[in-house]
Amino acid sequence: MARHWVSHGARRLHLVDLDAARDGQGANAGAVRAILAAVNVPCQLGGGIRDEATIQRWLDAGVARLVVGTKAVKEPQWLRDMARRYPARLVLGIDARDGWVATDGWLQTSRLAATDLARQFAEEPLAAVVYTDIATDGMMAGPNVAAMAEMQRAVPLPVVASGGVASAGDVARLAGVPMAGCIIGRALYEGALTLPDALAAAGETAPGPAG
Repeated sequence: MARHWVSHGARRLHLVDLDAARDGQGANAGAVRAILAAVNVPCQLGGGIRDEATIQRWLDAGVARLVVGTKAVKEPQWLRDMARRYPARLVLGIDARDGWVATDGWLQTSRLAATDLARQFAEEPLAAVVYTDIATDGMMAGPNVAAMAEMQRAVPLPVVASGGVASAGDVARLAGVPMAGCIIGRALYEGALTLPDALAAAGETAPGPAG
């Protein structure tokens, strides 16, 4: 699938190890390494990034950027330290349910507002913020554009929207905010949206399919 999306114009891949997000263990490390070997585009990885050894291991393996979520909530100073040690290589991943931060693979919901969490790191040398609205993620019902726009206004960092993107119109609405980007998953796999159409809606162009 990684080769498929790159052949259709993907210039960056977003990878999530869901098992690691829940238990902190890298059960899918082999699959991630296979993807890194198979494609020649930057790959962003999230799930279970909770210590410096893991950060170093994945950066050494060729991952371009790593998404840190749960650890940022539980130990914010740790992320500040890591962001300064690895500038522009770490992404703050914020998953929210009704505006409240969720952690541990969405198993726990805190009483910390998503925008307040982002503001804690606004001046750190992070690559971006990935903001996922849990209520819309995977539902194919459109993104929560208002929440995404609120997050983008809250911090000077690039904010990537995640959750609910199901059409080229959704991409265009997020581009109009403007968001730095958006993550698309289910809509591509189910054929509701093609990658070239998504890129066009974002104001970019893609090469023709290579296979």
